[in-house]
Amino acid sequence: MPTTRVVVTRPQPQADEWAQRLRAAGFDAVALPLLGIEAADDPAPVDAAWRALAGADAPAMLVFVSPNAVERFFARCPAGATWPARVTAAAPGPGTAQVLLARGVPPACLVQPAADAPQFDSEALWARLRERDWRGAHVLIVRGDGGRDWLCETLRAAGADVDFVQAYQRGAPQPTVAERALLAQALAAPGGHLWLFSSSEAVGRLRALAPHAAWRGATALCSHPRIAEAARALGVGRVHEVRPAFDAVVGVLREVARG
Repeated sequence: MPTTRVVVTRPQPQADEWAQRLRAAGFDAVALPLLGIEAADDPAPVDAAWRALAGADAPAMLVFVSPNAVERFFARCPAGATWPARVTAAAPGPGTAQVLLARGVPPACLVQPAADAPQFDSEALWARLRERDWRGAHVLIVRGDGGRDWLCETLRAAGADVDFVQAYQRGAPQPTVAERALLAQALAAPGGHLWLFSSSEAVGRLRALAPHAAWRGATALCSHPRIAEAARALGVGRVHEVRPAFDAVVGVLREVARG
């Protein structure tokens, strides 16, 4: 059984969910959420999007940038509302796609990157969308407070009318006493801990929490090249890139454990 402790930095409740699954797979895994997800201050844009979905002029597609975007959007779902068959729901990766399916989006309405895509992001999603005629199509991108604009710009260049819907906002949660103790343990024994990063913001939060820490002896698994770049900039000595699917993460963790 692997002895290195895996530190899951996703927002809650995903951090606990991933830690539990990793423990069931035989790893010593703990949750240390470095980002917080809260409902947007103004729910009106999400409510308006739901009304648009029920109307005759429903958008051609809604793009959900993350599982959190799905959860917060569907938290405002009107009673009795169902996903219209004529509207595409797009996800940049399998995690977001799974949550959409769990929230009742029909599989026939779902578009996501190919299962063998080298990475799961907007570019991989666009590879599945670019053959469509987007001229005059209305698209909503459901996200938090800001984010990458690449897909928006690409869709607009293809002729689509694109709007953003803010469904949530990010925060910087204050660590609990137990989480501060966990961070102290990881800093004291960097070689015995492996950081699992799913966002560049989490890497930045770690820098803020431990601005003078030395990360040369640490190891990180990063779910995208941009996140890996942020981890290297932090000073992490060993950085591995991994596709953000649970089985892929487990496979790389086992490789790392074998040395």
